[in-house]
Amino acid sequence: MYEYISGKLAEIAPTYAVVEAAGIGYYVNISLQTFSRLEGAQSAHLYLHFIVREDAQILYGFATKMERELFRQLISVSGVGGNTARMILSTYSSDELRNIIATENAVLLKNVKGLGLKTAQKIIVELSGKMLELGGEKFSDKAVVVGGNEIYDETVAALVMLGFAKTASEKVVKAILQESPSIQVEDAVRQALRRM
Repeated sequence: MYEYISGKLAEIAPTYAVVEAAGIGYYVNISLQTFSRLEGAQSAHLYLHFIVREDAQILYGFATKMERELFRQLISVSGVGGNTARMILSTYSSDELRNIIATENAVLLKNVKGLGLKTAQKIIVELSGKMLELGGEKFSDKAVVVGGNEIYDETVAALVMLGFAKTASEKVVKAILQESPSIQVEDAVRQALRRM
């Protein structure tokens, strides 16, 4: 129904953005991939996917068409909902995810919170052939490292918003920051998601 939204970025957090367009603020659920691209921006251009359920109407937004396409492929798998797909896209970048599915690495995929081995295997069985259709270059694992003193607070807050207990989140984030003191928020959250 909706293709994209462009407008002023009124609010941004690791799990959502509020985009003001034509005087209306749209609450859009986002992944960490999209958050890392929007952080610090004044305006946003997001490709949308609109989900209508009995009890809710939910907008998901993506910085790239590729990420949106991966999201749509994920939710086409029985048992994978919007929040699970967003969690997968927050744990792994688009390239990493395509690589995991193309190489049929269910063990790595099941590291995502709330995703069991059976569902991970189901995703791989149903999507492995479709990864080549999405096109793409050789997959790479790039880590950009930038420092800041509010990294700890933002990372813990993001994990709590994603449904993890605060004490467990704090413990994992402390360990990550001891290993990589200059890590940036989205990378810290990704690492935490893999460890929890």
